[in-house]
Amino acid sequence: MSDHALLLANLGSPRSTSVSDVRSYLNQFLMDPYVIDIPWPLRRLLVGIILVTRPAKSAEAYASIWWPEGSPLVVISEQLTEAVRPLWPHGPTSLAMRYGEPSISTRLQELAQQGVKTVTFAPLYPQFADSTTTTAIKEAQQCIAQHKLAIKLNIVAPFYADPRYIDALAKSAETELQQDFDHLLLSFHGLPESHLKKLDPTGSHCLSDKSCCATASQAVLDTCYRAQCMRSAELFAQAAGLKPEQWSVAFQSRLGRNKWIEPYTDATLEELAARGVKKLLVMSPAFVADCIETLEELGIEGRAEFLAAGGEELVLIPCLNAQEHWAQALTGICESAAN
Repeated sequence: MSDHALLLANLGSPRSTSVSDVRSYLNQFLMDPYVIDIPWPLRRLLVGIILVTRPAKSAEAYASIWWPEGSPLVVISEQLTEAVRPLWPHGPTSLAMRYGEPSISTRLQELAQQGVKTVTFAPLYPQFADSTTTTAIKEAQQCIAQHKLAIKLNIVAPFYADPRYIDALAKSAETELQQDFDHLLLSFHGLPESHLKKLDPTGSHCLSDKSCCATASQAVLDTCYRAQCMRSAELFAQAAGLKPEQWSVAFQSRLGRNKWIEPYTDATLEELAARGVKKLLVMSPAFVADCIETLEELGIEGRAEFLAAGGEELVLIPCLNAQEHWAQALTGICESAAN
């Protein structure tokens, strides 16, 4: 067996839809300093408050989208791993989750025991954020250092503008875009504005005006999640042959009282319905696998909000998931990082 492995990493999921399993998962997720970036005592207090009521509500949401085989995110990520495995010629291909199981640490130790010397590590997040990309990389690096693993890590960079990713997105939406529709909403996961501002290398560009993402320098673009989302959206629209008035961008999944990046998806759904949009297509280019944020937040809650505001049909376009063209594109992206 070759000594060069590919390790895909996604966010993770509770073990089950039980309140106790959801509480355990949320505790691990929310206590990550890259997710809630406040001092530990304050984070522990805040998370403790959140865990009083949120696990029961989240468990109900998970139950509404759970598959017989388990968590959609985990099942789809496993399917993608199986699709990539025969395409990766250098050695074993494996899957890990940042939170929950199988953990990044477990997988890296398994690979080391198999004699693997090099791991191409692919966080499955197209756009960069500390709360997704950085925390996954730090976890992998910490595991290697803590267990003194003789492993070299090749890290797959965010692929928000990679033509292979953009082409896969366009192919995934072809069928729906060929049908009649009034508008396409690209809903990305949201982030607190503070996460963007603290990474701004200029200290003054991010969120300084409404056009900041369009005028971002490469240095800003390298770390700005919102600017990368906007770039992905623009490139996708070009590849799909969409006119500017046919699509727009919004950000979902707010938590807490801090200001998050705008426009907000829930408000945008209502505005589009009020504007006369009857048939709305929605897709989520920040996620490569369908999960609670797409299936429940958009497919159930978002659809209900849109219909209640006067819309008639919301069509949720599936994520890239384990589609063959995406498996091939992802393998190519990982090959580029490995060389």
